Amino acid sequence: MAAKSASSRKSAGSPTTVAIGFVSGILSGVSRAGLAPETLLDHAEIATHLLHDRNARIPVARYATLYRLINEGLDDEGFALFSRPLRRGSFEFLCRAALSAATLEQALERIARFLHVVLDDLEVELEMSGRAAVIVISEEQALPVGPAGRVFAYEWLLRMIHGLAAWLVAHPLPLDEVCFPYPPPLHAADYELVFAPRYTFDAPRLEARFPAEWLALPVRRDEAALRQFLVGAPASITTLYRRDRALSLRVREHLRAALPEHLALPAIARRLFVSPRTLHRRLEDEGTSFRAIKDGLRRDLATDWLTKTARPLSRIGADLGFADAAAFYRAFAGWTGSGPREYRQRFRHSTAPPVHLA
Repeated sequence: MAAKSASSRKSAGSPTTVAIGFVSGILSGVSRAGLAPETLLDHAEIATHLLHDRNARIPVARYATLYRLINEGLDDEGFALFSRPLRRGSFEFLCRAALSAATLEQALERIARFLHVVLDDLEVELEMSGRAAVIVISEEQALPVGPAGRVFAYEWLLRMIHGLAAWLVAHPLPLDEVCFPYPPPLHAADYELVFAPRYTFDAPRLEARFPAEWLALPVRRDEAALRQFLVGAPASITTLYRRDRALSLRVREHLRAALPEHLALPAIARRLFVSPRTLHRRLEDEGTSFRAIKDGLRRDLATDWLTKTARPLSRIGADLGFADAAAFYRAFAGWTGSGPREYRQRFRHSTAPPVHLA
């Protein structure tokens, strides 16, 4: 499966601007529904010529305005991306279908059943894979839009499901990994901020993974909370950049930059100008921990180097900050269930090796 390069990862934008690829995607269906993209862009104060500049970015506020204009102008919460419109109010009924669920698992199953009723093109399922729960989105029939619209349809649907799930349980639900069923789009550099720290492309279907134990989280919202929530939704939960992972990403970046030196939590806290206790608490609020981020980074780099380079095992262990080969072996076996040598032999020459991005 294809993955974006390290150089393109560095070009990812900040949460204050939006890559123009997201704008092209959200506009993909409006012409066939009778709206003029140029008029919508003008009202959102977005210059039309920017659509032809692959490196252009626009302010988040203007993207949000465009989102609202399309929903209102089409009476379609699905942006005319699907074979039949999702009339305004569809999202509210989706919320109500899930609100009385007892757990996150039951809520996701109800979300999948509701979307099966209203969507002909994409099918949503919840599956289990070892210790991971997987939100699966597969294509039942060809979407009536071009490649940019197809990409945006998958992106939007995943963000909506994920955002609603996190709201229902009143808990951050950062995704571990997402596999996308299309080649890397021009705005792929933003995917780490939008979806997950690990992601691949050209997969047979979309798969979004998170810890299976979260399925037991109780649904905590009630009717009063829903009324308040619906004032800004669904736009409020399908905004591009997820702030529930902002600190986690910064911690990961500092750990990556320091390798092979191993930085402890107090050292990272000093670099982030917070106390160790505050850092621990804020990472907990994001649904993770310093240990989990550190292990995840080392695991991702190890599997990446094992499957895509000829770097000796001893050097990989040293570059990841392990004291010796035995420590690297024990850690890697704990992450994957096999030793690094066996993992390299199994996946290095396969047609679709697992690709993990640091």
